[in-house]
Amino acid sequence: MKRIVIFASGSGSNAENLIKFFHNRENASVIQVLTNNPHAKVLDRCKKLNVSALSFNRMAFSKSKDVLNILKATQPDIIVLAGFLWKFPEFILKHFPNKVVNIHPALLPNYGGKGMYGMNVHRAVVENKETETGITIHYVNENYDEGAIIFQAKCNVLPTNSAEDIAEKIHLLEMEHFPKIVDQLINE
Repeated sequence: MKRIVIFASGSGSNAENLIKFFHNRENASVIQVLTNNPHAKVLDRCKKLNVSALSFNRMAFSKSKDVLNILKATQPDIIVLAGFLWKFPEFILKHFPNKVVNIHPALLPNYGGKGMYGMNVHRAVVENKETETGITIHYVNENYDEGAIIFQAKCNVLPTNSAEDIAEKIHLLEMEHFPKIVDQLINE
């Protein structure tokens, strides 16, 4: 049985989707969710779904080895960032080479980097009058949104689309593709 650990910072809709996708599967399961936000809605979702969840602060994540030690004890086969907003420390990445993946709400390399998440990305897409956008699932390295691309899915952007309209389209792509790609990665 493959072990999945999810990192999330916010509402946790992608985390919930992954948990439900892998629930009662024989090949893999989400064994834990970790968050940097003690008020994140993902904690409520995990409670309802009966999945272990912990919150941590910046010190535990990037200055000490507390989060690393949790991961070492948990021994995940893959670490999935699902709306996790902090840069992953190199010392954690070195312990889990090519095992940390992220989903980004744009077609990287466009609209990536520090501060480019959620509605910030969608507003930029509208402001630049893009005709398409999408999602990118990629490996995590020491820089924001620069790891090797694993998968991309596109959608059209109409001239009448608002940032909120784009957010809905992106959410649908995330729900459809993210669990399938994680499943493929853990079965390679």
